Amino acid sequence: MRSCRFVAVLTSLLLLLLLSAASVVAAPRVAPPLVAAAPTPASEAQLDARAHALAQQLRCVVCQNQTLADSNADLAVDLRRQIRQQLAGGADEQAVKDWLAQRYGDFVLYKPPLKPLTWLLWFGPLVLLLIVIATLLRMRRRDAGAVEQPVLKADERQRLDAMLQADGKEPAP
Repeated sequence: MRSCRFVAVLTSLLLLLLLSAASVVAAPRVAPPLVAAAPTPASEAQLDARAHALAQQLRCVVCQNQTLADSNADLAVDLRRQIRQQLAGGADEQAVKDWLAQRYGDFVLYKPPLKPLTWLLWFGPLVLLLIVIATLLRMRRRDAGAVEQPVLKADERQRLDAMLQADGKEPAP
């Protein structure tokens, strides 16, 4: 009973820690506008394809479960336009991702970078899984060590009652 309560409290604390780390990662930051390099010649179709491919790799900060390319939120439309403008201005995909991550946090990236601030996001589920497995193994070992009371058959029960009465003791219930 105590271990179940302990596991519940521990799980709640880990979940709270994970959510607070995610909110820190997702906190918007103000970043200076991206200074684009000199424009390079690119056809409109290629530019649209690059912008769409990049928008597929980025999370909509409004919808949070859709890519920028799939979202119809006003902010997503504006960000898609800005991505296209920056790519048309000569910026590469990584520069655009870095600009968006500075502005909206690593949350906008579907694959956030591995750094101390995001360690909990990357390794938190694994640590939680290991804690649950260790707790279950500990509970299983403890339960395996417990001795079960044997169940007596009816004729064994009658013999035991007879022995106890012969000794002057009351039969067990």
